[in-house]
Amino acid sequence: MTDIISPFLVFSAIQAATPLLLAALAGLLCSRAGVFNMALEGQMLVGAFAAVFGSYVTGSQLGGVALAMVATMAFSIILGGGATYLRGNPVVICVGMNLLASGLTAFLLRSIFGVSGTFTSPRIAPLSKIRLPFLEALGSYGRAFSNQTSLTYLAWVLLIVCTVVLFKTAAGLRIRGVGQNTAAATTLGINVMRFQLLVVVLTGALVGLAGAQLSLGAVTLFSEDMTAGRGWIALVAIMLARDNPLGAAAAALLFGLTDALGLRLSSFGVPYQLTNTIPYVVTLVALVLLSRDRRTHATT
Repeated sequence: MTDIISPFLVFSAIQAATPLLLAALAGLLCSRAGVFNMALEGQMLVGAFAAVFGSYVTGSQLGGVALAMVATMAFSIILGGGATYLRGNPVVICVGMNLLASGLTAFLLRSIFGVSGTFTSPRIAPLSKIRLPFLEALGSYGRAFSNQTSLTYLAWVLLIVCTVVLFKTAAGLRIRGVGQNTAAATTLGINVMRFQLLVVVLTGALVGLAGAQLSLGAVTLFSEDMTAGRGWIALVAIMLARDNPLGAAAAALLFGLTDALGLRLSSFGVPYQLTNTIPYVVTLVALVLLSRDRRTHATT
């Protein structure tokens, strides 16, 4: 057991939780503003491709991260505009966006790089790792929190920022007000559709960061459909947290731990076909428990 529960497992769990946390924060803010965002999977995939492309072209990690944010924000306009000004069904729009992202990134992979499946190159600049000596001084488990990517530390800073903004500022009050009672928000002079569009587009930058972490963090490549359901897991994290940022962070860590545990078990000879299912089994169990909890509250 001590071979499985190790500092490396903690390090991998934090690394795996980063894109989930960033995507969950984005989806949570959209939900608070009254737009149900099921397109996190597709947005993350677009961000992952744009990060690799930007890093490859510029030779800079900053170029990759910046393009990931811009591309995902542009992609988010489909949901923001479609669900507000065009009054479309957000669920239908998001399903279409997920399918579009999968097909579009695969097409661009062939068109730009001339390969299918996976693209990697020495010209792709990975995300820098940051060492924290004060954590390393705490021992092996302290070192597990060090040498993470810059986006990992940024994700936890953004968690604090989102929590403060959402519950302690006028902007956060507007976000919650628009989502809870659009009629009341309108009477206060808020342009609800413009506000919701702005929230959806700006939070697209967070999902872009999640995609960049995915393709430039632990690995330095882009693979078709490399998100592998992480956008859906982030959506479950939002549901478990009941739109609370701190709860979403806890759920992201839980799912990150299951992902890392699967990788750790595979290194001990457990078939990867089995270990790869662990995060999704935990997700399904969490959904069942959440559904039972809601039914219990509904009957009481």
